[in-house]
Order: sequence, then C-alpha cells, then structure tokens
Amino acid sequence: MKRILKPMSGNGSLVFKQNTKITQLGKSGRVKEAIQIFESISNKNTVSWNSMISAYAKNGKINDARRLFDEMPRRNLVSWNTMISGYSHNGQVHEAAALFDEMPQRDYFSWTLMITCYTRNGELDKANNLFDMLPDKQDPVCWNALIAGYAKSQWIEEARRLFDRMPVKNLVSRNSMLAAYTQNELMDLGLKFFLGMEDKDVVSWNLMVHGFVQLGDLESASLFFNRIPNPNVVSWVTLLSGYAKSGKIEEAKRTFEEMPEKNIISWNAMIAGYMQNSQINDALKIFKEMPERNSASWTAVINGYVQNGKLEEARELLEKMPSGNATAQTSMISGYVQKMRIDEARQIFDKIGSRDSVCWNTMIGGYVQCGKMSEAIRLFEQMPRKNLVTWNTLIAGFAQSGKMDKAIDIFEVMKEKNLVSWNSIISGFTQNGLFSEALQHFVLMGKEGRKPDQSTFACGLIACANLAALPIGKQIQNLVFKSGYAQDLYVTNALISMYSKCGRISKAEQVFRDTDTVDIISWNSLISGYALNGYGKEAIKIFEEMEVKGLCPDQVTFVGVLSACSHAGLVDHGIKLFKLMTETYSIDPVEEHYACMVDLLGRAGKLEEAYKLVIEMPVTANAGTWGALLGACRMHKNADLGKIAAEKLFEYEPHKTSNYVLMSNIHAEAGRWNEVERVRMLMKERRVEKQPGCSWIEVENRIHPFFSGDSAETRTIDICEALTLLTLHARSTDFVPDVELFQLDHG
Repeated sequence: MKRILKPMSGNGSLVFKQNTKITQLGKSGRVKEAIQIFESISNKNTVSWNSMISAYAKNGKINDARRLFDEMPRRNLVSWNTMISGYSHNGQVHEAAALFDEMPQRDYFSWTLMITCYTRNGELDKANNLFDMLPDKQDPVCWNALIAGYAKSQWIEEARRLFDRMPVKNLVSRNSMLAAYTQNELMDLGLKFFLGMEDKDVVSWNLMVHGFVQLGDLESASLFFNRIPNPNVVSWVTLLSGYAKSGKIEEAKRTFEEMPEKNIISWNAMIAGYMQNSQINDALKIFKEMPERNSASWTAVINGYVQNGKLEEARELLEKMPSGNATAQTSMISGYVQKMRIDEARQIFDKIGSRDSVCWNTMIGGYVQCGKMSEAIRLFEQMPRKNLVTWNTLIAGFAQSGKMDKAIDIFEVMKEKNLVSWNSIISGFTQNGLFSEALQHFVLMGKEGRKPDQSTFACGLIACANLAALPIGKQIQNLVFKSGYAQDLYVTNALISMYSKCGRISKAEQVFRDTDTVDIISWNSLISGYALNGYGKEAIKIFEEMEVKGLCPDQVTFVGVLSACSHAGLVDHGIKLFKLMTETYSIDPVEEHYACMVDLLGRAGKLEEAYKLVIEMPVTANAGTWGALLGACRMHKNADLGKIAAEKLFEYEPHKTSNYVLMSNIHAEAGRWNEVERVRMLMKERRVEKQPGCSWIEVENRIHPFFSGDSAETRTIDICEALTLLTLHARSTDFVPDVELFQLDHG
C-alpha cells in the first residue's frame, strides 16, 4: 500500500518555521530572541524543546539548557544527544558522562559524542575504555572520532595504529588520519599519506593547504591550492587567512578580491588580517562594507582594537554591538587586564549575563596577574563550573606570590591534573627555592604516568643545579634524550646551568657546542658558568667569541663577564668592559653591574674607589652592592668603612643573620669588643635569630638535608657517634685544624 504524504497543516508549518528560527538565532548568539519565539509557541513539539536546548547550550547557558531538558514532557534520543553535546561543548565532561549513563537507549551518535567529549578534555584513557565497550565496531564513525582525539593530543602513532585496525575505512577516516599529520605539522608524513589515498575530496586538499599554512610555507600552500579541482569557500579562506596571519596583507587582499563567492567568514578573516597588521582604517572599511555582520565580525574589530592598545575605541564599539557577546566582552576584559586596569575589567565582567569558562578564567587570571589573590579566590568560589585552566591559574598565582603552601593545597584538592598542573607546581617550587620538593614532584609525576615536556625537564634540571645533585641531573638528561628534547633550547640552557653549578664546566661547554642553535641565554649561561667556577679568562674568551659571531650582549651577559673579572682579579679588564657596556652597547648599568664593579674594586683592595662608586652611582644602591662592599672590608680588615656598609645593609636586610655576623667578625679582628657587643645587642633588639647551618647528601637518588641542632633525623645518635669516632681518629694521627681559617670561613 503506497503511503501518501499529506501537506503540513497551517499550524504545523508555523511551528516548523518557528523551530527553524530558534535554531538560526541560537547559532548567531541571539538567545533572548530565541527565547521569545520559544515561549510564543502554544503547541510546542519535541523539536521545539530540542532547538531551544541547543540554543542555550551553544551560548554557554548550560544550566538553562538542563532546566529545559528536565522540564520536557517527552524526550527522544535527539534530546539526550543534544544535552550531552551541550555539556561537551561547555567542557562539563562529568555531567555529560552522568547523562550518558542514564540514557535509556543509545545510537552511534551518542557513543561518538561521549568519546569526543573525553578526547576534547584530554581524557584519552576514558575515551579508549568507552570505545572498547562499543557493542558493534563496524561503523567507522566512532573510530574516526577516536582518531581525531588522538590527533588533537598529538598521539600520532596511536592514531595510525587505530587507523590500520579499522575494519571498514571511508573517506572521512582517511581525512581524519591525514588531519592527524597536517594539524601537527608533520607534512612529510602528511604528503606521503595524501599521495597514497585512493580517493580525495576537497576536504583532503584543504587539509594539505591548511597544514602548509600552519608551517608558514605559503608557497607550498599556494601550489596545492592551485591544484584543487574544485576549491570551495573553505579553500579560499584557508589561503587568505594564511596570508593575513603571515603579514602578507596584499596577497590576502588579492585572494579576497578573486574569491568567486564570499561568505561571512572570509570577510571576518580580512578584518582580522588588517587588524593583526595594525591597518585599522582598512579593517573598519571592510567592516562597514560587509553585506551582513555576525557577532564574530564585531568581535574581530573589537579584538583588533584591543590588540592594538586602543581600549577606548574597543569599549565604544562594544557598547554599540547589537547584542551582547561573551567572546567580545571577554576580549575587552583581557585588554583591560593587560593594562592592569582590573576595576574596569570587572565592570565588563559583571555586565555579562551568560559567562562561559573562558570569561571566568580571564577575570580570575586578571586578578592573579595583578597579585590580588584574595579576589581571585573569591571569584573562583563563585564560579559554577571550574575546569583545569581555572585550577592551574590559581596554582601559578599562589606560586608567583610565594604562597606555596596554598598552591600545594589547590594541587592536592584537584580531582584531575594535566601536564600544566604538574609543571605549575614543579616550577612554583623552583621559583621559591624549594628544590628538593621540586624533584620529589618530578619523580611523583613519572610514577603517575605523566610524560614530562621541555618545561618539566628544565625545572628538574634547575632544581638539580641548585642542589648540586649531579647524578640526578644526569638521569634527567638521559630522559631528555629518550623523550626527544635534546635540542630544545629551554632544556639545553638548563643543562648548561646545571653542569656549571655542579662544577662540571667542561661538560657544560660540551652541551653548548653540541646544540645546533644557541641563543643569548645559552651564551650567558656558559659565561656565568665559567665565572662561577673561577675561570675568569675563559669567561672573557667566550664573551669575545660571542662578539665575533655578531651576537649583541645584554645586561645579563655583562653581569656574568664582570663577575668573572672580579673573581679573577682582572681589574683593568673589568673597568674596560664596564665602559664597553655603556659606551659601545648603550646598556644602562643596573644595581647588579655596580655590585660586580664594587666587588671587583674591593677584592683588589681599592676600597675608597669602591665606596666612591657606590655613593656616586645614578641608581639606588641595593643590598647586593652594600654586601659586596662589606665583604671587601672584611677581606682587607677595614672596620671603619665596613661599619658604614653594614649600617646601610641592615636597612635593606634587617633580619639577615650573616650580615650581623660578618660585621661582628670585622670588629673582633680589629679588637673593637665594644662594637662587637653593640652588634650582638642590635641582633637581640631586632630579634634576629641565627639560621641553622644546612648541608645535604644524596643517597640512592634522594636528597637528605641536615640542619645543625635538628634531632628530627631518625639516626642522629648513630651519626653523632660516627662523627665522634672520626674526631678521635683525626686526633690520633696528630691532625691539627687551622682554627683561624675555620673562623674566617664560618664566621
């Protein structure tokens, strides 16, 4: 019996149009208008509810979407999938998973949505587990989703293994694998795969163009574009955006004018290109000529103003925007944050009706950047849905403000951690001088199966450098080679520093010479390493080699080379370099340079010249400068000048024990016992407590610190007995310690 399709009734036709309109308004961000239409529908059908749920979810109003979902009189499979998609879009993985578990039935799209949700959040293990649970693996859709997830997380080998296992491959599968190569800039593998594809479509060609654009190889991108059988608007926009982002604005303009069909994305790309190249007037001209604008068009201009520092113009345009857009408002907040205008940023934030996670994180990050951690925490507690970026921002903020105890609290409370979380806490330890803790967390990270990156390795090496833990440093270097970061500058510079501080300066230079491309930090690290190890002449040779190679030294370079001259007693050479810095390289000396010069003159016994330099220097002398002078006075037993330096030093560091001890020893050596007593009384008045001596030993890859007077070590009695035996043995061999030297070294 043949089924006869009846024409849709008048009311049904109206509802269909209204549902379509809700969907369109949701896509364009006009949620309020969508709500008005939804509420005006007297006879809502399931499509009406689903359309409104989707509109809410796509615009960050996920709570409203869930409320509507719960109120639905009847739900179908599309309703459940729409809600899961909404959670996934808003980064709420746990909520999506909970809803997925509740589903009365699922289709392939449901499974694909959940797998994509996990991969988008970097939870590949959970995505794998879900994939393994699939009742039927014949359909390539879920395979393609997992391949795309692997590609996004740069698991290229895993993506290829999964692709090779697929029972049925289609063109989408091949394009997914091609995207894994091109999106990760592996264009050699991408080209080989592309040439071996049995069939190709415009998506395949566009992926190749996009891959070359990402690499900055616009010549190859253009060649591939010209070979596309039937380029579509995406092909044109990809090439146009590549030219614009590379600053080739004329080529972008020519491409735009040659386009047979322009969509709103191409217009927006031209605006962004002009703004990126600071051609604001041209961007505004394009904006005014547009046949239609969407929220992205307004956002492109506002964001361009912000990037070019024109905040007043950006704010004025934001006020004229037809409907509020969280992306544009967030861009405005970001602009104010960059200029440290945090109160104005908060005004914009408070006006946003529906804030997404990016908006919350931008505002919280702004407070962190301004050092207002209490405000950041207050906002953090108000944030309805926190993601990893939020937690990581707080860890970094507390670390920067020196509150590592609170950073650790945040880190331990986190249910899930990613690589950024680990790097934030490890770098926080190194920034705050907690090097043992940094290494402990480096090891703990490995035990939890997290792979370090260049930042992790560099922090671990910095910790080893400051603990002189050479064996651990060597082990980290082995991991560096195995992980493929041997030529990463950030890591190699940390290696140079580590070997230098551990007294292996020849090994530091070997790392330097074996690095394909070095930068100014590499040269500075090597120069400072030679200076630190007392090789003044060698440091100067490295400096001269650097000049021959045409590299321009910076402030840090001269701190290193002046320090080298100081340790080597090269007074004349040091003075010559100081003049070279100011006269030839036009570098204004800072406190560190003057401290090096004071130390240089002081070590050579030219105390009056050193004191004159301190008094006449154009910048305010700091603790380092006065400390260098005080040390020179101790060396040459000048109690009068030492007293002047000490009094100044006490103002900067009133609670630093070593300064008082040093001054007391100077007076003692000069026989000024009244002054010695006065310094001791001053310490009591200011409640300066002598810090216990500390040393450490490495046993089986663990750093064991020892503090004088500390009985916490479980084997303290055994250690003391061993020391007593060693002392008795030394006495029995007629060993007589140099008491005077001991007093000079230890104060």
